[in-house]
Amino acid sequence: MGATFFVTTRRPAPGLKPKTDHVFGGAIALLLATLTATTGLATVHLNLPAPDFPIRTTRGTEHLAGLRGKPVVLNFWASWCHPCTDELKYFVRARDEYGSRIVMWTISSEPHDVAASYLRLWNIELPLLEDLDGSISRSYSVPPIPVTVVLDPRGNVSYISVGGLSWSELQGAIEKALASPPSDDQQSPGQAGTGSPHRGVLR
Repeated sequence: MGATFFVTTRRPAPGLKPKTDHVFGGAIALLLATLTATTGLATVHLNLPAPDFPIRTTRGTEHLAGLRGKPVVLNFWASWCHPCTDELKYFVRARDEYGSRIVMWTISSEPHDVAASYLRLWNIELPLLEDLDGSISRSYSVPPIPVTVVLDPRGNVSYISVGGLSWSELQGAIEKALASPPSDDQQSPGQAGTGSPHRGVLR
């Protein structure tokens, strides 16, 4: 639900400066609070670019902002989080159904190789980014987890889920992003890497 702001001004008495700063400041604060309440994440807003971050891969360093042209699915999770591990099957299904039409990353801030070991144990093949210093999670106001963020081909946030989600919710979010027009400066996104685990490397 949108918020409507009304600002009333009065002609000041001679020699007095109109006090409008607090009015506009209050309106801005209310707007920011409304946006946060809408998404559940203080730093992530619908229809705006997602917070950018570098990704060190086996091919060098890429940036989220440079991967426009396809929908991007980001899933923040941890191996100790039952709602997180319960929904991993939906991301596997999305990988199988959409293939190269989307880019998908799962992101864990657990110590090195903890999340990767869980994926290996259960034979789950999903690209994993180790957020060892927690900087990506902080930039997305995570925790809580699980959190799923879907970006449209222009790099704008088109869907946010705070908490567990169903397959129909994830599928609907991806389909919506796929239906969005591509960026004018469309680039070919990099493919998620695989192979031996490396600290802080997408794989």
